[in-house]
Amino acid sequence: MKTYTTSKGEILYYFGEPDVTVLEDLTNGVGDLWHSGLEMGYAGLFPELIYQTATFWWYLNDFFNNKKTISWRVPSNAFVIKKSLWDLLGGFDSDYQTNTMKGVDLGYRALRESHAVPLYIKGLFKEENSLVEKISNLDRYLFFKKHFKKEHSLYMLFCKGFWKFSEWDAYRKAGKYNRITTNTFGVRALNPLEGRPTVSYIIPTMLRQDFTCQLLNTLAKQTYPPSQVVIVDATPEDKRTENVYNQEKYPFELVVEWQQTKGSCRARNEAIQLCNGDYFVFGDDDILIPQDFIENHIRFLQTYKVEACNGLDIRADHPQQTLKDLESKLKILGKDRWKAGATASFSNANSCVKKEWVEKLIGNDINFDGGYGEDSDFGFRLIKEGAIVMHNPFAVNLHLKPATGGYRWWGAQAKITGKKRKKQPWELDVPVGWIRPVPSPTVLYGIYKHFPLNQVMEYRNKYFFLYLFKGSKLGFITRLMKLPHRLWQFKKAQFYVEKLINLGPRYN
Repeated sequence: MKTYTTSKGEILYYFGEPDVTVLEDLTNGVGDLWHSGLEMGYAGLFPELIYQTATFWWYLNDFFNNKKTISWRVPSNAFVIKKSLWDLLGGFDSDYQTNTMKGVDLGYRALRESHAVPLYIKGLFKEENSLVEKISNLDRYLFFKKHFKKEHSLYMLFCKGFWKFSEWDAYRKAGKYNRITTNTFGVRALNPLEGRPTVSYIIPTMLRQDFTCQLLNTLAKQTYPPSQVVIVDATPEDKRTENVYNQEKYPFELVVEWQQTKGSCRARNEAIQLCNGDYFVFGDDDILIPQDFIENHIRFLQTYKVEACNGLDIRADHPQQTLKDLESKLKILGKDRWKAGATASFSNANSCVKKEWVEKLIGNDINFDGGYGEDSDFGFRLIKEGAIVMHNPFAVNLHLKPATGGYRWWGAQAKITGKKRKKQPWELDVPVGWIRPVPSPTVLYGIYKHFPLNQVMEYRNKYFFLYLFKGSKLGFITRLMKLPHRLWQFKKAQFYVEKLINLGPRYN
């Protein structure tokens, strides 16, 4: 281990021979740990993680086409780390047999448990190859024991070969070790606002004009108000109030478009075409926001020097709650609120993205209209393109979640079968009959879209494994009898997914 001290007095530790001329610039950006593992034999290492996460963690796979990207697969002999993070993690976990797993465990704890940011930096280390030791069976089970619930280890044992003595022996030995507890890495204080960037705020709405006006009132009271608010309203003509949005009441440009198409993805894409801000803030129509909401989004992106962030979404107990209730909820949340780090989710209810990155992605994939998963798809596409998407605990909203209205009216149709069902956009030219597709075809479409086939199949295997074994023991026979019907429903969902995949992503 060697030491490097930046001009600001921050101490870095490093192993191997990095290009020290770039360390100063690296510490001025988002990262807390840096390496070049993807070009040193660590790409795709430890694929057994799918037995815990299946396809539900963005960072399961590596993103090879970017010079800088989130990566937890850290070579133990070639990386740079902030001393403060090294001390928080307690360095390497000496329980592991292989140095390979020591580095992987360190990077994993930094990213997923401490909410720090480990970054792959192309060319940071000159070594073209690093000695990658084979991860032992014991280290594999030890990792699962330290980080996950017992059932994940058992599931891996089942998948890897429960008839093998070597697997049982490793599982048994790992049971002697304790689970690990990792603390949260500190959140940076926000820098003062730089310049006067313009902000466009996007609100798609349907059958919720009263909630939208309530949101407009909170936007008008912002310490740094948006320069433009774009509303795309899909409320049917016979249920809308035409003059409900009054431009003269607000200190920003208010653009209102009455939506003729169907779906929230199309609504946001239509709004994007009307926006002119340096930053785009995406919001739902049923939220309330504190006065510093917009300012904290922009200051956060400027402080961390990142391209996008996902704010803190707090759900209300009922739709009549106010910002005072939000303050109470934040007090109860306490220090657990203060987590930043690379986000593993993205929400159109509360997010902020630089204009050029929204334009790079074109918009939302309208194959998700009528279902769920479009915001996760948008965030995942951002990181695959090279953006660093952070969780922003400073920009908080209260999500009111009224029982009626909103674009989720389409999603509610998914539970209906027969003649009463309204055809949803993802059904295309084949309406759903009496067999309801489960899981949601749009959610399954997102999985097929972003993950390789072997991981999709692992998702399917785990889906049915949990269906059979996670419920009560008394209900097992009932679930087993219903299994053929559930398999039929899954096959029906796959049918629609294949049609969407064949169409390819669509944006208008």
